[in-house]
Amino acid sequence: MLKKVTVFILAASMATAMIGCGCGTTKDKNEMVENTPPETTFESTEENMVESTGNQENSTQEGTEIDSTAGETIGKVLLQEFHGKKQENPAITAQEMADYILSLEMIQFEGASMPVEEGLLTGFNNAEIKGFKEGVMFAPMIGSIPFVGYVFTLQEDIDPAAFVQLLKENADPRWNICTEAEETVVESAEDMVFFVMCPTQFE
Repeated sequence: MLKKVTVFILAASMATAMIGCGCGTTKDKNEMVENTPPETTFESTEENMVESTGNQENSTQEGTEIDSTAGETIGKVLLQEFHGKKQENPAITAQEMADYILSLEMIQFEGASMPVEEGLLTGFNNAEIKGFKEGVMFAPMIGSIPFVGYVFTLQEDIDPAAFVQLLKENADPRWNICTEAEETVVESAEDMVFFVMCPTQFE
């Protein structure tokens, strides 16, 4: 019985000691130090708030710069890529440009490119497309995706604006019986013309 009482008293004293340690005070010989955060003045708090706000603004601005294409349609982003690549490499071929477009991260399908000759082309009804010396079509390998694109390098005597108009007038967004493209984008850069019919966003 005495042993049980002793064990109980010992356990109670240990529990009391543990609770005391958790209260946030430490006793020294001559002083008691409370476990509280250092004093903060209004000025230092205000500085921290300004600093924090500034960091948030910087991160927002950086985010905007990185994701400058947010909210743009697929066709418009691809057109920007086309112009950027043409400016970077004015001597780029139509084949190289088409392969570059297909390599972009935003292209969410397995695609392929192939050279085309003047005449009847996919996506243009019964109109013959003529006036280019190099033409390359790029498209998904799965035919159910409403996406078809072309890059043309024009013959020297062909007016780029007239060629662009020819493509616009004859483009058929319902060339694919199962689906319909939501946008048609066509534009020239020097002797090269970019054309795409596609959905506005990939789901």
